[in-house]
Amino acid sequence: MTVPTEATTAVKGISVLVFSDDRATRDAVRLGVGRRPAEGVAVESWHECATADGVLLALKEHTFDVLILDGEATPYGGLGLCRQIKNEVYDCPPIMVLLGRALDGWLGAWSQADAVVAHPLDPAALAQGVAGLVGR
Repeated sequence: MTVPTEATTAVKGISVLVFSDDRATRDAVRLGVGRRPAEGVAVESWHECATADGVLLALKEHTFDVLILDGEATPYGGLGLCRQIKNEVYDCPPIMVLLGRALDGWLGAWSQADAVVAHPLDPAALAQGVAGLVGR
């Protein structure tokens, strides 16, 4: 019989910021990632933003473990916002960008995103992506 030790039961609690001008996309991200995106990782808090200005303000006021930005948001999309954050925010958290289609992977590279997931959003891909970013 195995007795759980502190090392095997430790759970890393993370905070996640999700940005999209579309409430349905923000809901899909939260549901897709879930409360436990991976073993040993639990989302303790979500912060939602509908505007790029809201994201920049949240980054000044809070610390996040992962950012998820919608590349299809308008008028200021997550791709440009990702590039801006990567170049302007010291000790920037890892960023996942949601792309309009899988063929837009080159835009993810241009934006300096650490991970990309294409629409339609696959819950498994979202959870794996967040888990991968947390494990870095």
